Amino acid sequence: MQMITLTLAMLLCFQLKHFVADYLLQPSWMLRGKGDLRRVGGYVHAGLHAFGSLPAFLIAGLEPTAIVLLSAAEFTVHYATDYTKAGLSARSHAGPNTRAYWALHGADQFL
Repeated sequence: MQMITLTLAMLLCFQLKHFVADYLLQPSWMLRGKGDLRRVGGYVHAGLHAFGSLPAFLIAGLEPTAIVLLSAAEFTVHYATDYTKAGLSARSHAGPNTRAYWALHGADQFL
């Protein structure tokens, strides 16, 4: 596969995964669990992201060890990002009609 085709295929996989995991497969119990280390929601959500990246990793032809390490890294970074965002959102009391809310949302989606 040519490099540009591989890159675009991986980008499509990651974009689709991000949309599905963040918007279609995220019920309220996951949302509520993101800011609390004792609730399972944030862990399940981060796991969806890690698992959802498998097609892109497989398209890239990565070795199993690399896939496991990248998936673990994605899980950890995604959980930490969502946990931090939940804490900042709670402290700022930013609702969907505020600039702060959308800045946090955009930063989360960027990462």
